[in-house]
Parts: sequence; C-alpha cells; structure tokens
Amino acid sequence: MLTAVDHVQLAAPPGSEDLLRAYYTGVLGMTEVAKPPVLAARGGCWFEAADGAVRLHLGVEQDFRPAAKAHPGLRVTAIAGYAARLEERGAKVVRDDDLPGHRRFYSEDPVGNHLEFLEPLE
Repeated sequence: MLTAVDHVQLAAPPGSEDLLRAYYTGVLGMTEVAKPPVLAARGGCWFEAADGAVRLHLGVEQDFRPAAKAHPGLRVTAIAGYAARLEERGAKVVRDDDLPGHRRFYSEDPVGNHLEFLEPLE
C-alpha cells in the first residue's frame, strides 16, 4: 500500500549544481541535504523544506532535457508573498487561475525544469 511521496526527482545537466543550490536554497528557501557518499559521486543535489515534508532530488542526466510539461506541484502558504519572493530574486512567475479552488503560479528552475506552486482556497 502506498502511504506518501518520499521525494520527486528532477533531472539537471552535468555541472549545474551551483546554479541549483542558488535557486533551491536562495530563491525557494529550501535546505540542501547531504547525499550518501556513493550517490554524491554521481553529482546532483538534494533539497527539502524546513519540516522535511517536501523533498526534491536533482539528478545529473548526461543527455539532459528540462521537464517542460511534467512537473512537481508544490503546495505553499501565502502564495502571493511566495510569488513575490521568487520575483524579487529574479525568477519568472506566471500566474494561472485555471484550476478551480486554488491560487497557483508556475516558474522554472535555472536549468528549465517546470515547477507549479499552488495554494487551496478556503
């Protein structure tokens, strides 16, 4: 029986770790988590939200193509303020009102992966 999503893995090109760290920690406000040594040798980075409820793994893919359609849907609180945080730090924010019962926007990480941020309406 499935009980939870442990993490979502996104791909990244070789050598992009510093860009990813700047975005996922500095822009999104996540914390980098140390990878086990055998996995760290493969490159990439792991990040999580402060409470550990959201985990994103960025793995190096030699023939990298950004995920333009497939994406994680990340729940946020105070979405207007979170969108402003991203914009203040230079990230593109595309607002979208097409999902009933939610506020949401889209963005991209520095290697072009599509990310969705949403907050349920009360």
